[in-house]
Amino acid sequence: MGYHKRLRIISGILKDKGSFIKTTLSTKRHKASARRVILRATTHGSSVPPSDHRIAAVIGLGHGSRFTACTCIQAVMDRLHRTKDSSVALKCLYTIHNIINKGSFILKDQLAIYPSSGGRNFLNLSTFRDGSDSETCEMSAWVRWYAGILEQILMVSRILGYHLNSPRSKNEIIGFLNSDLLKELDVLVNFADHLGNVPADSLYLQRKSLVHEIVRLVSEDYRSVQREIFVRVTELGARMVSLSWSECTEFLSCINRFEGCKERIAVLLVNRNRNDDLWGLIKETKANLVAPIEKKENEGKMVVVATSDNESNKLTRFSQLFRLAASGRWVEF
Repeated sequence: MGYHKRLRIISGILKDKGSFIKTTLSTKRHKASARRVILRATTHGSSVPPSDHRIAAVIGLGHGSRFTACTCIQAVMDRLHRTKDSSVALKCLYTIHNIINKGSFILKDQLAIYPSSGGRNFLNLSTFRDGSDSETCEMSAWVRWYAGILEQILMVSRILGYHLNSPRSKNEIIGFLNSDLLKELDVLVNFADHLGNVPADSLYLQRKSLVHEIVRLVSEDYRSVQREIFVRVTELGARMVSLSWSECTEFLSCINRFEGCKERIAVLLVNRNRNDDLWGLIKETKANLVAPIEKKENEGKMVVVATSDNESNKLTRFSQLFRLAASGRWVEF
């Protein structure tokens, strides 16, 4: 380990100690207590994920009042947005991910509120960069990617009306409008699309236990997304004869986008979550969609050609009956 890296780690540890002492001396006991819990879970100095008991302590903040839950989310968001350390940022995001998966309803509700409604969940890390050395630069790409994944998970939950780890009954979507199912399918495919944008040039960082654990959690989310996609593709496929032209094209667009993610996702997950049944369904549904769409397109072309020919014939007939006089007016032969 280089001198500058050791110095940076020591500096980070000292900052954590200073922050911890500050919260201890604070007169705002509830807020200070929540901040100490977050500090313990997101310490400087290592690329190891927060321990189970540290995560459990964070989750425990959601079993009290709404004020305590709000203070918890505020603390983790403040920590996330103030840090310039890529490992701390990843630990904050990992903590948020566990809140989404294991947190109480009140805790999840605080994350589900968007900034326009006064919430604190807007991660806004698209420009995050830790330029301390080449490795932290590459870790920064993982921070940006992981933040995007969590934002997609929150968006999926918002559109579906429930969290991915608490799926809706298959029978419930039968009564949904085609437009609702297509909207849900679109947001699920958006998740897969972002998943495929993993920093492919630094996949070797999965040897770090923190990054490895992050990929494991994301892989579990993708399994849930695959299940939700399967249900909606099956239902929309059964309704194909009743889909409008625009709904068919939108459905096909979602399927094509999802297919485009397959190879990119495989780079990250390799043979995990292959789900051959899903890809078989996608292939079959696409084939059933393409044929009628191509038929309608060809019919449209025939109508255009027929109309053009008809107009051409009318013009020819008109020119045979009339001539253009010097005055600029048409007169009969």
